[in-house]
Amino acid sequence: MLLALLPVAGLLAFTAFSALAQWDEARSLERFHSAIDVSFAATEVSDAVARERIDAVRARLRPDTVTLAERSASRRATDRALDDAVEQADSRRRTAPGSRPDSPPGSRPEDRTAEELDAVSRRLSAVRVSAGLGALSARAIAQRYQDIEDSLLDTAADLETGRPTRAAGRAADAHLAILEAVEAAERERVELAVLLDTPTGHRPAAAGRWSALEEAHLREFRQIASDRLRAGLYQAQFARSGRAVRAVRALLADPEPPTARWPSYGGWLADSTARIDALRAVQARAARDLADTAAADLADARTRAARDLTVSLAVLTAVALLALALGRSITRPLQEVTAGARALSAGDLSFAIRYAGHDELGDVADTFRELRLMTERLAAEIRSMNSAVDDNRLEHRVDVTGFDGTWAQLLGGMNATMASFAAAQGRRRKAERELEDIFHLSLDLLCILGVDGTFRRVNPAFERTLGHPRDTLLARHPLDLVHAEDRETTRAAMERLAGGSEPVEFENRFLRPDGTECWLQWSARPVPEEGLVYAVARDVTERRRAAREQSALRRVATRVARGEPPERVFGAVAREVEELLGAEVAAVLRHESDGALTVLGTAHGTGREGEAAAREVIRTRAPARVGRSVGAPIVVDGRLWGVVVADARQEPDAEPEPEAFAASAVPAAVPAASRLADFTELIAAAIANADSRAQLSASRARVVAAGDDSRRRIERDLHDGVQQRLVALQLDLRLAESLVTDASSELGRQLAHVGKGLEDASHDLLQVARGIHPAILSKGGLGPALRSLARRCAVPVELDLRLPARRLPERVEVAAYYVVSECLTNAVKHAHARVVTVDAHARDGVMELTVRDDGGGGAEPGRGSGLIGLVDRVEAIGGRLDLHSPPGEGTVLRIRAPLDGPPPHG
Repeated sequence: MLLALLPVAGLLAFTAFSALAQWDEARSLERFHSAIDVSFAATEVSDAVARERIDAVRARLRPDTVTLAERSASRRATDRALDDAVEQADSRRRTAPGSRPDSPPGSRPEDRTAEELDAVSRRLSAVRVSAGLGALSARAIAQRYQDIEDSLLDTAADLETGRPTRAAGRAADAHLAILEAVEAAERERVELAVLLDTPTGHRPAAAGRWSALEEAHLREFRQIASDRLRAGLYQAQFARSGRAVRAVRALLADPEPPTARWPSYGGWLADSTARIDALRAVQARAARDLADTAAADLADARTRAARDLTVSLAVLTAVALLALALGRSITRPLQEVTAGARALSAGDLSFAIRYAGHDELGDVADTFRELRLMTERLAAEIRSMNSAVDDNRLEHRVDVTGFDGTWAQLLGGMNATMASFAAAQGRRRKAERELEDIFHLSLDLLCILGVDGTFRRVNPAFERTLGHPRDTLLARHPLDLVHAEDRETTRAAMERLAGGSEPVEFENRFLRPDGTECWLQWSARPVPEEGLVYAVARDVTERRRAAREQSALRRVATRVARGEPPERVFGAVAREVEELLGAEVAAVLRHESDGALTVLGTAHGTGREGEAAAREVIRTRAPARVGRSVGAPIVVDGRLWGVVVADARQEPDAEPEPEAFAASAVPAAVPAASRLADFTELIAAAIANADSRAQLSASRARVVAAGDDSRRRIERDLHDGVQQRLVALQLDLRLAESLVTDASSELGRQLAHVGKGLEDASHDLLQVARGIHPAILSKGGLGPALRSLARRCAVPVELDLRLPARRLPERVEVAAYYVVSECLTNAVKHAHARVVTVDAHARDGVMELTVRDDGGGGAEPGRGSGLIGLVDRVEAIGGRLDLHSPPGEGTVLRIRAPLDGPPPHG
């Protein structure tokens, strides 16, 4: 039967191959026919875009009602042509032979055509908007449209590249050549229109690149086009418009064309448009020839394919009848063997093959029966292995001695897998034990929570840190243990974790059973597939407390460095203690040598318990607590300087609540007295500096006051003693002179000389007395005293005094007088100034004094000059002295002194 069917099968194969080849050729021709339809639509769009281009350029060059209307009309024509082309491309995409709707986008030519047309539509819109806004020049508009034209011509060329037959290929080449020639003529028309619109004196020479490109494409067209098309091209070229265009080209080719022969703007547009229309007529005939050629090739291919298909069907029918006649003898046993094989492949071992012939099918049936028995044994061994895994009998192994070949290798692999699983199980148990040890021994707080925020498991560090037993932590919601001020932020963090957010970090406060706060820093990560949250917390209470203490210490030290009054510094220390301990009241007390306590700074006062705590600290020289008041010693240079006391709001030293599971498991709260002692130890240096600064200021004030008192006493002694005796001697000398009868005698001359000497000595003594302590300052005040200094100065002094009518405090007047006196002396002796300006005014309880000179500058207080004494005198009254004296730029000295402050005293 096989020998008989062999030639028939060969003939059938040859016939079928021939029919398939013809059918494939017909499908190619049909695709090409559909493609050129879309190509013609794209060509229509290209023609419309070309017309819109020239209208847009005309509207840009010479905008008027007519050109703008023509541009709008050409745009509408382009849109209609583009819509028709898109519809044609979509139709071809749906009905193209061999196309499938499930093909990926862009994989078929029809998809690419639709996408390219869509891109053309977007680019047209962009060009129109830019041209309408006047943002583009005529050349730029032409270039934008030219890019769109190139895209459309490339699309047409891509659609016409199928060329299933030689005739169709020549027709397609002719059509594309005339398309390219028309486009070159269009670009020449636009470019020359732009050139001819330019004033005559500024016309650049135009290159003939578009005419050369057009001629090249027309030459190609003549070589492959039919005689009828060549005749039509000849008529178009030698018509009147064609001759006019050639004349313009010849004129442009002339290196020095006569300007009188330049064509007009309108004339060129008319002639070039008529010639392009004639070329478009030739293009239309070439398109019709291409369509006719494709249709004829498609009809011929369909006829041949139908004929070959009919022959193939006839041969196939004959072969089928012969196969049915000869195959009935083998169909039944083959179906049984096939059914048994399918059942075995599907895992059904109950199907039995009963055929037992002595032919090839019988051997196949025997082989399938043996395969079924082997498969049953293999399945039994696999079931035993699965049972061992379920029962955790990891030592079970399959007996592979009854199997050979691949079956033995498969079961050996199962034994190896079981051994590996047993080893992995052992490693997993070891890892679990190690993890359990780490969980219990970790000093950090480890826990597992549900997505609802409740604790599922906590390690002992939680119990030690929070003071709550494990049962309490697992029974209560964590928000119940969180400080009320932190519950909203904690709830928001839990919501982020419940939503599957990646690791979340935050801080909050938990309340211990004794009411104290515990700051925890959290890092948590959700496991959404398990509905759990793994979290780690760290107790940062001490770190935050230390940070607060350092901040408080820094603020106090800053006040000391700024030179603030001691009462403000000590008051700030009391407020910082109150803030750190959460106390109601706090105070800084100094221990005097007689045992008395002097309050230097308070925050809301202190009671009798505070004083009792201070006395206990002085007695023991150690932190102490009396009732709710705690105290800590302030030790400076090894001696007890004073005490800091505070009355706490909370009772951190109290015993934990009865519900605490064990006193040893509750972390002991740091006693308030110990915390106060730690902070006091840190702040002691700042307190000592503030006190030393106060002592230094008082000492400086005493020194300055003593010096002023000595000056007054010396000035008074000179005025009341030596000066009065000199005056008496002058009177006696004048009396003696009156007794001399001859004033020109030697005695008369000697008496006159002695009298002149006494007068000069009295005058010098008066100047010395005024320098020690001017009497005018004590009698008239600062204003008259400064005017007296200005009058006596050797250089001009300009005064601007805006002082109140009432007298200023004596210490301020004396300091200001000596500052001005020293500045005037330096300006004359050292700076060699030409003029000095003194400004003094008092406002808002502060006196400001400024002394300027135009001398040589370079004054420095550190050189041992009198400026050092001025600094001491100004700072002794609580003021500040600033000196600015760059070399060669003069000197400016300013002081600011308070008017209403208490006078310095010991």
